[in-house]
This record gives sequence, C-alpha cells and structure tokens, in this order.
Amino acid sequence: MTFNSWVICPQPNPQANLRLFCFPYAGGSAAIFRTWPNNLPSNVEVCAVEYPGRGRQMKSAALTRLEPLVEAIAPVLIPYLDKPFAFFGHSMGALVSFELTRLIRSEYSLVPFHLFISARRAPEIPFTKPPLHILSDPDLQDELRTLNGTPKAVLETPELMQMFLPILRADFAVVETYIYTQKQPLECPITVFGGLQDQEVSHEALQGWREQTIAAFSLHEFNGDHFFIHSHQQLLFKLISQELQMCDCSS
Repeated sequence: MTFNSWVICPQPNPQANLRLFCFPYAGGSAAIFRTWPNNLPSNVEVCAVEYPGRGRQMKSAALTRLEPLVEAIAPVLIPYLDKPFAFFGHSMGALVSFELTRLIRSEYSLVPFHLFISARRAPEIPFTKPPLHILSDPDLQDELRTLNGTPKAVLETPELMQMFLPILRADFAVVETYIYTQKQPLECPITVFGGLQDQEVSHEALQGWREQTIAAFSLHEFNGDHFFIHSHQQLLFKLISQELQMCDCSS
C-alpha cells in the first residue's frame, strides 16, 4: 500500500483479513485510535482516518462542510477496500462514516461489513441547538469546558488553544451545516453506542438509526457522558470485537 496522509494504520497488519476504519470526533485526530489494534482481534487491521488540518494533514486547510470532506476521503480509501471492511465513527466521525458509506455504495458499489455509530443522533434528526462554529473564541472555549472532551491542559494553554480552535470551529461547521437527504436504507448491520449521561444525544435520537438499515440493528448504552469512548474503552472493544468476529472474511 502506498503512503498517504489520510489513512494511518498504527500497527500495519498485512495478514489481516478485515479492516476497521475509524473516524474521529470534532477536534480529534487519528491518534485517538493508536492503541486500538492491541484491543481488537488479531485478524483486524485498524486504519484511522486523518481529517485535514491536523496530524499528518496539518498543512492542509480544515474543511467546513461534510460533502467535500466525504468526497475527498472516498477515492483515497478505495485502494484499502480490497478486503472486507467496517467503519467506526464517534460523534462527528459517525456522521462522516455514514455519509461515506452512502457515497461508496452509490459510486463504487461497495458496502461495509458493519457500521459502528457512536455518540451521534440519527442523521434525519435536525440540528436545533444554537451553532457553536459562529461563537467568538472566548464563548467557544466556555462551551468546550462544559462538553468535557478537551483536556484541561489544552484549555489552559493559550498557544495550544490558538492552534486547536480553528480546527474545532471547522469541524463544528461540518456537523452544524449538515443537511440530511433521504436515500435507500443501508444493506449492512448498524451497531449504535451511546452514553446514558450524554447531554447531547438522547436514547430516542440513537434509536433513530434503526431506520437507516434493512439489516440487523443493535444499540448499547454506557454509563458515561459523550466521551464514553475514553472512559469505557474495554467494554466498547468487547462489543466491537463480538461483531467483527461474525465476519466471514474468507472471500
């Protein structure tokens, strides 16, 4: 596989017969997933997607709309889809992975073996909160404190915030300007994860994903907030592993 700055496999695994592509939350990078290969079945190669504006893509401008982002990711991913594959996305990443699934189905006739959606309301439920991407820097920082996803060390270091805020603002714009269009439900199973104390995403909003597939649907809720992806990792790995082991990856 030739090098590209979009796809980072923390532990390349040529023997793997299944690839799991992971999509970060707003403000996040591929580094979130660096320990995942240690916690998933050995036949799975974890590949994290790096959005523009961070990590290896630091020199590229962050995108502010979902459609261009998904259209940029798709052709880069195609060479990696020569084996069965699954998608995992948390929050913003869930929306990216869902629209990417729809795009590669229509453009390339490819479908993931499984779609894992984490901490994101169903796509047809419109955004009703006041948008964050238009807030002033001080107001946006106040919001970040309440969301509990930004390390305190970053929030309290002006130099880091100066680098971080434009990326986060772009990512919030991607999510907040998204407009859902109705299409045929997906043919792959969808597993949804949510946090019982997540102030952003309700149980009903997670259940809404059921409408997006004609295959199996399951919902698992953790005793945590929006960032249960960090606080309940072992249980998350266990549930993902169970689903990945259902793959008949011999073909």
